[in-house]
Amino acid sequence: MPDMLVRLYTLPPLEAEIEAMRAAGIDIRRALPPEKHVVTAWVREHFSAGWASETDVAMSHHPVSCFLATENGKLLGFACYDATVKDFFGPTGVDEAARGRGIGKVLLLACLHDMRAQGYGYAIIGAAGPTEFYKKAVGAMEIEESWPGVYRGLLGMGG
Repeated sequence: MPDMLVRLYTLPPLEAEIEAMRAAGIDIRRALPPEKHVVTAWVREHFSAGWASETDVAMSHHPVSCFLATENGKLLGFACYDATVKDFFGPTGVDEAARGRGIGKVLLLACLHDMRAQGYGYAIIGAAGPTEFYKKAVGAMEIEESWPGVYRGLLGMGG
């Protein structure tokens, strides 16, 4: 899975996407530190222990570098940045039952717009799984020979 590069100065707008989610009853917002135990447990249950560890780090930043999608008090998805390496987007995931509603794209945009506001000009999507999604959503470009990159030698991953 290659890393991908995103130009943060050419991102699609965010506000209309947030409003569309709100109109559909979905709240996209920055996570709060008191939610850390709930969010990391959810990520571990729905995705992996490794992603939960990365989310734990993102939840410990000030400001928190993790965004959530919720509906009626239920967590539907998450997206983080600056978790394993500075300037890296991820991990991110949406509950399988909530996929296909555009939640992943809005979480991606929320993180990337926040990275831009924090002073980054570019972002790296680490070990990007759905490369076509990232190309279409934000014009991401594959970085040649980038796997395993920063993940080389990661315990429990065989890299």
